[in-house]
Amino acid sequence: MAFAASAHKAVVQEEFTKQAPAYAVNPSITDPQRLKRLVQAIGPSPKARALEVATGPGHVAMALARACREVVGLDLTEAQLAQAEKIRARRRIGNVRFESGDAERTRFASGEFDIVICRFAFHHFERPQRVFAEMSRVCRPGGIVAVEDLVGSEHPSRAAYLNRVERLRDPSHTRSLRLSELIAMFTACGLEIEEMYLGCLRPEMETWMANARTPSPQARRVRELLAADERLDLSGAHPYRDNGHLHFIQRTATIIARKLRSPRRVKALVKSP
Repeated sequence: MAFAASAHKAVVQEEFTKQAPAYAVNPSITDPQRLKRLVQAIGPSPKARALEVATGPGHVAMALARACREVVGLDLTEAQLAQAEKIRARRRIGNVRFESGDAERTRFASGEFDIVICRFAFHHFERPQRVFAEMSRVCRPGGIVAVEDLVGSEHPSRAAYLNRVERLRDPSHTRSLRLSELIAMFTACGLEIEEMYLGCLRPEMETWMANARTPSPQARRVRELLAADERLDLSGAHPYRDNGHLHFIQRTATIIARKLRSPRRVKALVKSP
Protein backbone atom coordinates (compact mmCIF):
# COMPACT_ATOMS: atom_id res chain seq x y z
CA MET A 1 0.00 0.00 0.00
CA ALA A 2 1.36 3.44 -0.90
CA PHE A 3 1.27 6.05 1.80
CA ALA A 4 2.23 9.69 2.11
CA ALA A 5 5.84 10.31 3.03
CA SER A 6 6.97 13.01 5.44
CA ALA A 7 10.30 14.01 6.90
CA HIS A 8 9.31 12.69 10.32
CA LYS A 9 8.00 9.38 8.98
CA ALA A 10 11.32 8.92 7.19
CA VAL A 11 13.08 9.41 10.54
CA VAL A 12 10.76 6.83 12.14
CA GLN A 13 11.56 4.34 9.40
CA GLU A 14 15.30 4.96 9.71
CA GLU A 15 15.34 4.63 13.50
CA PHE A 16 13.14 1.57 13.70
CA THR A 17 15.03 -0.13 10.90
CA LYS A 18 18.30 0.09 12.80
CA GLN A 19 16.60 -0.74 16.11
CA ALA A 20 14.57 -3.68 14.75
CA PRO A 21 16.58 -6.65 16.16
CA ALA A 22 17.01 -5.11 19.63
CA TYR A 23 13.44 -3.81 19.77
CA ALA A 24 11.99 -7.25 19.01
CA VAL A 25 13.55 -8.70 22.19
CA ASN A 26 13.24 -5.63 24.44
CA PRO A 27 11.85 -6.84 27.81
CA SER A 28 9.43 -3.91 28.05
CA ILE A 29 7.92 -5.02 24.71
CA THR A 30 8.00 -8.78 25.25
CA ASP A 31 6.97 -8.90 28.96
CA PRO A 32 4.36 -11.71 29.04
CA GLN A 33 2.66 -10.40 32.17
CA ARG A 34 2.20 -6.94 30.67
CA LEU A 35 0.80 -8.51 27.49
CA LYS A 36 -1.52 -10.78 29.48
CA ARG A 37 -2.89 -7.89 31.50
CA LEU A 38 -3.53 -5.85 28.37
CA VAL A 39 -5.41 -8.66 26.60
CA GLN A 40 -7.46 -9.40 29.72
CA ALA A 41 -8.39 -5.71 30.04
CA ILE A 42 -9.62 -5.69 26.44
CA GLY A 43 -11.59 -8.91 26.94
CA PRO A 44 -11.73 -10.02 23.29
CA SER A 45 -14.44 -12.28 21.94
CA PRO A 46 -13.32 -15.44 20.08
CA LYS A 47 -15.16 -14.05 17.03
CA ALA A 48 -13.44 -10.66 17.12
CA ARG A 49 -11.31 -9.13 14.37
CA ALA A 50 -8.56 -6.91 15.70
CA LEU A 51 -6.15 -4.34 14.27
CA GLU A 52 -2.90 -3.34 15.91
CA VAL A 53 -1.58 0.00 14.67
CA ALA A 54 2.22 0.44 14.71
CA THR A 55 2.61 -3.25 15.51
CA GLY A 56 6.43 -3.28 15.44
CA PRO A 57 7.58 -6.87 16.06
CA GLY A 58 3.95 -7.90 16.55
CA HIS A 59 3.93 -9.06 20.16
CA VAL A 60 0.55 -7.49 20.97
CA ALA A 61 -1.00 -8.75 17.73
CA MET A 62 0.16 -12.28 18.47
CA ALA A 63 -1.04 -12.11 22.08
CA LEU A 64 -4.47 -11.03 20.82
CA ALA A 65 -4.46 -13.77 18.18
CA ARG A 66 -4.70 -16.37 20.93
CA ALA A 67 -8.08 -14.93 21.90
CA CYS A 68 -9.46 -13.53 18.59
CA ARG A 69 -10.58 -14.93 15.27
CA GLU A 70 -8.24 -12.74 13.21
CA VAL A 71 -5.64 -10.02 13.84
CA VAL A 72 -3.95 -7.60 11.44
CA GLY A 73 -0.71 -5.85 12.42
CA LEU A 74 0.06 -2.60 10.59
CA ASP A 75 3.41 -0.80 10.58
CA LEU A 76 5.30 1.84 8.63
CA THR A 77 8.69 0.09 8.78
CA GLU A 78 9.44 -3.02 6.74
CA ALA A 79 12.26 -4.14 9.05
CA GLN A 80 9.82 -4.28 11.97
CA LEU A 81 7.34 -6.26 9.89
CA ALA A 82 10.10 -8.71 8.96
CA GLN A 83 10.80 -9.29 12.65
CA ALA A 84 7.08 -9.78 13.30
CA GLU A 85 6.72 -12.30 10.49
CA LYS A 86 9.78 -14.22 11.69
CA ILE A 87 8.32 -14.52 15.19
CA ARG A 88 4.86 -15.43 13.82
CA ALA A 89 6.31 -18.20 11.68
CA ARG A 90 8.39 -19.58 14.54
CA ARG A 91 5.32 -19.69 16.79
CA ARG A 92 3.15 -21.09 13.97
CA ILE A 93 0.34 -18.59 14.53
CA GLY A 94 -2.05 -18.80 11.58
CA ASN A 95 -4.66 -16.15 12.36
CA VAL A 96 -2.46 -13.04 12.33
CA ARG A 97 -0.98 -11.26 9.33
CA PHE A 98 1.24 -8.21 9.00
CA GLU A 99 1.22 -5.47 6.39
CA SER A 100 2.79 -2.08 5.75
CA GLY A 101 0.72 1.06 6.02
CA ASP A 102 0.37 4.55 7.36
CA ALA A 103 -1.52 4.82 10.66
CA GLU A 104 -2.91 8.21 9.62
CA ARG A 105 -4.63 6.82 6.53
CA THR A 106 -5.30 3.11 6.44
CA ARG A 107 -6.90 1.08 3.64
CA PHE A 108 -9.57 -0.33 5.95
CA ALA A 109 -13.28 0.38 5.80
CA SER A 110 -15.10 2.28 8.52
CA GLY A 111 -16.19 -0.04 11.32
CA GLU A 112 -14.22 -3.00 9.95
CA PHE A 113 -12.70 -4.12 13.28
CA ASP A 114 -14.08 -5.09 16.68
CA ILE A 115 -10.83 -4.09 18.42
CA VAL A 116 -8.26 -1.44 17.46
CA ILE A 117 -5.15 -1.06 19.58
CA CYS A 118 -1.86 0.80 19.62
CA ARG A 119 0.91 0.21 22.16
CA PHE A 120 4.04 2.31 22.80
CA ALA A 121 3.81 4.27 19.55
CA PHE A 122 1.87 7.48 20.17
CA HIS A 123 5.03 9.22 21.36
CA HIS A 124 6.44 8.66 17.85
CA PHE A 125 3.47 10.12 15.97
CA GLU A 126 3.76 13.57 14.44
CA ARG A 127 -0.04 13.98 14.45
CA PRO A 128 -1.36 11.73 17.23
CA GLN A 129 -4.90 13.12 17.03
CA ARG A 130 -5.10 12.14 13.36
CA VAL A 131 -3.91 8.60 14.09
CA PHE A 132 -6.41 8.28 16.91
CA ALA A 133 -9.27 9.53 14.72
CA GLU A 134 -8.35 6.86 12.14
CA MET A 135 -8.28 4.17 14.83
CA SER A 136 -11.75 5.24 15.92
CA ARG A 137 -13.02 5.30 12.34
CA VAL A 138 -12.08 1.70 11.56
CA CYS A 139 -13.54 0.43 14.86
CA ARG A 140 -17.18 -0.63 14.73
CA PRO A 141 -19.76 1.04 16.98
CA GLY A 142 -19.71 -0.83 20.27
CA GLY A 143 -16.14 -2.02 19.60
CA ILE A 144 -13.00 -1.45 21.67
CA VAL A 145 -10.23 1.10 21.12
CA ALA A 146 -7.18 0.74 23.36
CA VAL A 147 -3.96 2.71 23.78
CA GLU A 148 -0.97 1.99 25.98
CA ASP A 149 1.83 4.52 25.89
CA LEU A 150 4.36 6.58 27.78
CA VAL A 151 2.83 9.62 29.46
CA GLY A 152 4.51 12.88 30.43
CA SER A 153 4.08 15.02 33.49
CA GLU A 154 1.03 17.25 33.66
CA HIS A 155 3.49 20.07 34.45
CA PRO A 156 4.64 21.35 31.03
CA SER A 157 8.22 22.22 31.97
CA ARG A 158 8.80 18.81 33.57
CA ALA A 159 7.28 17.00 30.58
CA ALA A 160 9.44 19.06 28.21
CA TYR A 161 12.60 18.11 30.09
CA LEU A 162 12.03 14.36 29.74
CA ASN A 163 10.87 14.70 26.14
CA ARG A 164 14.16 16.43 25.40
CA VAL A 165 16.04 13.46 26.86
CA GLU A 166 13.90 11.03 24.84
CA ARG A 167 14.50 12.91 21.56
CA LEU A 168 18.26 13.01 22.12
CA ARG A 169 18.24 9.25 22.59
CA ASP A 170 15.91 8.62 19.61
CA PRO A 171 14.98 11.43 17.18
CA SER A 172 11.81 9.61 16.11
CA HIS A 173 10.34 10.47 19.54
CA THR A 174 7.98 13.44 19.24
CA ARG A 175 6.60 13.78 22.76
CA SER A 176 4.90 11.72 25.42
CA LEU A 177 1.35 13.00 25.73
CA ARG A 178 -0.05 13.92 29.12
CA LEU A 179 -2.66 11.57 30.55
CA SER A 180 -5.21 14.37 30.35
CA GLU A 181 -4.50 14.71 26.61
CA LEU A 182 -4.99 11.00 26.00
CA ILE A 183 -8.29 11.03 27.86
CA ALA A 184 -9.46 14.07 25.87
CA MET A 185 -8.72 12.28 22.57
CA PHE A 186 -10.95 9.36 23.55
CA THR A 187 -13.82 11.68 24.40
CA ALA A 188 -13.40 13.79 21.25
CA CYS A 189 -13.68 10.67 19.07
CA GLY A 190 -16.90 9.41 20.66
CA LEU A 191 -15.37 6.78 22.91
CA GLU A 192 -16.25 6.05 26.52
CA ILE A 193 -13.46 4.89 28.82
CA GLU A 194 -14.24 1.59 30.55
CA GLU A 195 -10.90 0.79 32.15
CA MET A 196 -7.64 2.62 32.79
CA TYR A 197 -4.50 1.68 34.66
CA LEU A 198 -1.11 3.26 35.20
CA GLY A 199 2.30 1.64 35.32
CA CYS A 200 5.94 2.28 34.65
CA LEU A 201 9.05 1.05 32.91
CA ARG A 202 12.47 1.29 34.58
CA PRO A 203 15.10 1.29 31.83
CA GLU A 204 18.82 1.21 32.60
CA MET A 205 20.23 4.27 30.86
CA GLU A 206 23.18 2.73 28.99
CA THR A 207 21.22 -0.30 27.73
CA TRP A 208 18.34 2.00 26.74
CA MET A 209 20.68 4.12 24.63
CA ALA A 210 22.55 1.11 23.20
CA ASN A 211 19.23 -0.35 21.96
CA ALA A 212 18.60 2.88 20.03
CA ARG A 213 22.23 3.11 18.91
CA THR A 214 22.34 6.69 20.17
CA PRO A 215 25.35 8.59 18.73
CA SER A 216 28.10 9.51 21.22
CA PRO A 217 27.49 13.30 21.39
CA GLN A 218 23.78 12.83 22.10
CA ALA A 219 24.49 10.00 24.56
CA ARG A 220 26.86 12.26 26.48
CA ARG A 221 24.17 14.94 26.72
CA VAL A 222 21.58 12.37 27.87
CA ARG A 223 23.92 11.34 30.69
CA GLU A 224 24.33 14.98 31.73
CA LEU A 225 20.61 15.69 31.70
CA LEU A 226 19.66 12.56 33.66
CA ALA A 227 22.44 13.24 36.18
CA ALA A 228 21.03 16.74 36.70
CA ASP A 229 17.54 15.24 37.00
CA GLU A 230 18.85 12.84 39.64
CA ARG A 231 20.10 15.78 41.70
CA LEU A 232 17.31 18.28 41.15
CA ASP A 233 14.07 16.33 40.34
CA LEU A 234 13.41 18.09 37.04
CA SER A 235 11.08 15.73 35.15
CA GLY A 236 9.35 13.22 37.40
CA ALA A 237 11.54 10.41 35.99
CA HIS A 238 13.30 10.08 39.38
CA PRO A 239 16.66 8.71 38.16
CA TYR A 240 18.24 6.36 40.69
CA ARG A 241 21.30 4.13 41.04
CA ASP A 242 21.18 0.34 41.26
CA ASN A 243 24.56 -1.39 41.60
CA GLY A 244 26.19 1.65 40.07
CA HIS A 245 23.88 1.77 37.03
CA LEU A 246 21.57 4.70 36.42
CA HIS A 247 17.89 3.84 35.94
CA PHE A 248 14.90 6.12 35.56
CA ILE A 249 11.12 5.81 35.46
CA GLN A 250 8.98 6.08 32.35
CA ARG A 251 5.33 6.48 33.34
CA THR A 252 2.80 4.54 31.27
CA ALA A 253 -0.97 4.64 30.90
CA THR A 254 -3.30 2.05 29.42
CA ILE A 255 -6.79 3.15 28.40
CA ILE A 256 -9.53 0.80 27.20
CA ALA A 257 -12.66 2.41 25.75
CA ARG A 258 -15.81 1.45 23.90
CA LYS A 259 -16.97 3.30 20.80
CA LEU A 260 -20.39 4.79 21.39
CA ARG A 261 -23.06 3.48 19.05
CA SER A 262 -24.80 6.82 18.52
CA PRO A 263 -23.05 9.75 20.28
CA ARG A 264 -24.99 12.32 18.22
CA ARG A 265 -28.30 10.81 19.30
CA VAL A 266 -27.21 10.96 22.95
CA LYS A 267 -26.33 14.64 22.56
CA ALA A 268 -29.71 15.33 20.96
CA LEU A 269 -31.61 13.55 23.75
CA VAL A 270 -29.69 15.46 26.42
CA LYS A 271 -30.56 18.78 24.76
CA SER A 272 -34.25 17.94 24.28
CA PRO A 273 -36.73 19.40 26.83
